[in-house]
Amino acid sequence: MNTLTKSLLTSAFAVTLVSSVQAEDAMTVYGKLNITAQSNDVQGNSKTEIQSNASRFGVKGAVDLGNNLEAFYAIEYEVDTGADTKDNFKARNQYVGLKGSFGLLSLGRNDTLLKQSQGKVDQFSDLSGDLKNLFKGENRMAQTATYMTPAFSNVKFGVTYVAEADADQDYTYINGAGEPILKETDGFSVAGMYGDASLKSTSVYFAVAYDSEVKGYDILRATAQGKLAGLKIGGMYQQQEKSENGDPNSGYLLSLAYDIDAVTLKGQYQDMEDLGSSWSVGADYKLARPTKLLAFYTQRGYDAKPKDDNYIGIGISHSF
Repeated sequence: MNTLTKSLLTSAFAVTLVSSVQAEDAMTVYGKLNITAQSNDVQGNSKTEIQSNASRFGVKGAVDLGNNLEAFYAIEYEVDTGADTKDNFKARNQYVGLKGSFGLLSLGRNDTLLKQSQGKVDQFSDLSGDLKNLFKGENRMAQTATYMTPAFSNVKFGVTYVAEADADQDYTYINGAGEPILKETDGFSVAGMYGDASLKSTSVYFAVAYDSEVKGYDILRATAQGKLAGLKIGGMYQQQEKSENGDPNSGYLLSLAYDIDAVTLKGQYQDMEDLGSSWSVGADYKLARPTKLLAFYTQRGYDAKPKDDNYIGIGISHSF
């Protein structure tokens, strides 16, 4: 662990101890460890791995500033338990913001509104069947400003601005003369959402989102998910293309999850035009509220590759 990371974590723990006696600063230390033992067969090359799946550690909190105004913040790191190096911390969302009757405004490193708009439709998020393997747009950008309106009858809108100084905003394209052109540009991600993405306060969730020149791509995404008794049904349509001289490709995702007591059975199919397709099946077994056992199988094929890739794993996920 490098000196900077040690200092940040030491500071976080120190602030947490101080905060425990300061009721006005409700700080929470949180995290998740999601680790699987799995066999990964990629183009005929099979390996057994003990793999970390976006395990994380963070602190977050909110402070009442009075006059219906609240300050909030989060500092989160991914912890890659299977990394070859002991410097296994990677930056995740890290932002500060204000919340009030005007809505919500935050500054810092954050997921774009298009990424946030997916809700819980991806039943294999963070695992080998994660939708990011075929769909663009799962972006966490370093230099962002995000505004979200208050909810009106379960409807809210938001926009993420990505500054051109963000290194991921630089991309090269070939112009009409066949010359490579380096473009440095800002980007925008907008979304409109209806309902509760966790399907707790509403039985359905809908979202439409659009990226303009975010990480070199323009993307349109529509997401829907609903719950009927113990069955969750989700779907996503996406059209993506490079921001300069790109050809649009469209794809879709369908997902299902069914609860039987402590067991959740899951299935998912995804396809992206001119790229490939993927399907996954799996099951979660909830031992207690923060802990579950999981098992899954994913097969993914790329149009440009001769063989399908296969992933099978079992593991434990624990949140705190």
